[in-house]
Amino acid sequence: MGVKPDHWIRKMALEHGMIEPFVDRQIRNGVISYGVSSYGYDIRVADEFKIFTNVYSAVVDPKQFDPRSMVDFKGDVCVIPPNSFALARTVEYFRIPRSILTLCVGKSTYARCGIIVNVTPFEPEWEGFVTLEISNTTPLPAKIYSNEGIAQVVFFEGDEMCEISYADKKGKYQKQENIALPKI
Repeated sequence: MGVKPDHWIRKMALEHGMIEPFVDRQIRNGVISYGVSSYGYDIRVADEFKIFTNVYSAVVDPKQFDPRSMVDFKGDVCVIPPNSFALARTVEYFRIPRSILTLCVGKSTYARCGIIVNVTPFEPEWEGFVTLEISNTTPLPAKIYSNEGIAQVVFFEGDEMCEISYADKKGKYQKQENIALPKI
């Protein structure tokens, strides 16, 4: 299994619609960087967030998730409360080829501020906007900047084609258009 380089990412995005919208270089001036890099693609966070709140004393249960445990926010800068968490989505829409699996890791600029971005792998033939999980591990409020870089996607190609892709098994998060809450 090998990691895919910038020219492969560029070709797959431009010729096969793997990433839309696609930025074919690193954008850095005055922003947290985004766009294609040597062996990955730095994704941007959109301006829509769901921030955890304890207003209704809801219990977080992945099998029966109560949407009242979150408040919706839309804006250029999202402030995540101390020791709290938010969900967001990417600006980019992904169409992952059948032979590819991705891993996504948070950008160092945010990590150095105690902000952890967790994203599960994009499985072969998964498609949609990515739901981002953003944790503020600090005792202070933390700013997240919309339409700027938040994490990097690294593309791995399998040595052999998988038997069953995410699309084949009709995955529950396939073709998500918005921030997707937990489902069973």
